[in-house]
Amino acid sequence: MPNAGKRIVFLIDMQSFYASIEKAANPALRNQPIVVAGDPQRRSGVVLAACPIAKSYGVITAEALWQAQQKCRQLVVVRPRMEHYLQVSMQITRIFQSFTDQVEPYSVDEQFLDVTGSVHLFGDPLELAAQIRQRVWLETGVNCRVGIGENKVLAKMACDNFAKKQESGIFWLKRAELADTLWRLPIEKLFGVGSRMKRHFHRMGVYQIGQLAALSPAVLIRHWGVNGEVLWRTAHGLDDSPVSLNEYGTQKGIGHHMTLPRDYHTAKEIKVVLLELCEEVCRRARQKERMGSVLSIGCRGANLAAGEGFGRQMKLAEATNDAMALYEAACRLFERHWTGGPVRSIGVTLGQLVPDNIVQLNLFTDTHKRRSLAQAMDDIRARFGQDAILRAASALEAGQAKERARKIGGHYK
Repeated sequence: MPNAGKRIVFLIDMQSFYASIEKAANPALRNQPIVVAGDPQRRSGVVLAACPIAKSYGVITAEALWQAQQKCRQLVVVRPRMEHYLQVSMQITRIFQSFTDQVEPYSVDEQFLDVTGSVHLFGDPLELAAQIRQRVWLETGVNCRVGIGENKVLAKMACDNFAKKQESGIFWLKRAELADTLWRLPIEKLFGVGSRMKRHFHRMGVYQIGQLAALSPAVLIRHWGVNGEVLWRTAHGLDDSPVSLNEYGTQKGIGHHMTLPRDYHTAKEIKVVLLELCEEVCRRARQKERMGSVLSIGCRGANLAAGEGFGRQMKLAEATNDAMALYEAACRLFERHWTGGPVRSIGVTLGQLVPDNIVQLNLFTDTHKRRSLAQAMDDIRARFGQDAILRAASALEAGQAKERARKIGGHYK
């Protein structure tokens, strides 16, 4: 049993989530190598999920569909059904909530649970984890893995590095045993260390997590500031952050990014997409009763290997959630930094959010009229669909709003 006073936190991850749902829905696919992937004709031919059988052929998530098909000739490709996946995700959340009221979604297929207050009702943490796995499997047909720790970072690393390799699908990572477990792993297995950070550590002669843990925090702080201390604490399994039911209540920015179906070469057609992005960002900001005063644009060129593109931001004269005001600023920022090369993807983000119930009066703009018009458009879309009312520019060939209305999270519903 856990020591008194220590929390018990689970990180539960769904194995090959989208692919598992498709296999549960169609038993004929159960023994087939399948991937869930988008439409290659619209540049969304990327593997979103691969089942364990497909992975045994070397297929990996996020690779191009054509690459996956070369690795496995008999690969079965299933188009994503994002709306259904979200419904299953919420069903799984309700299962978790029957065990504890402390549930925090981390992503569509990962959730944190603080079971400290309820573990005594179901046995020890290992028994509780097994019960949850069985419930999820019986009710959804999805296999899940459970990482256990006294905090969120230990639970996350327990799941990612150990539970996924256990036949039971469960692993309890204890701070007292880090020297024999976590510290033996390569440095890139530490939560928060990516490929670039890995190269930095290798230049320092740090190849294992244990070597990082042995360093003085001051050394890491000197290299990476506060993030260096975070990495040191992570290596020692230290994390005070709670499992929060309101994790998304402190959202710092609202953004939308779009990969284009073809390379866009002219400012005229790129600005059509910019307008649609600003429209969507401002609609979501109004929905959350927020407005922002910092605009960010991220633009990627056609030659990804060459690193073409830019990411820039600017301070707005005043906070806004008005699409045309944001669009005018976005055009200025884009024109200032675009070098004229073809554009493959582009995104707009509104940051430094504040409540939208206080508005700066303007003698030259009828702010009330523009807000009322925007609200009327929002109401129409809420009742009849996102493409029920569109700006005229979206009817042009470059427009993507009608196509986007058929999707959730960039993928077809």
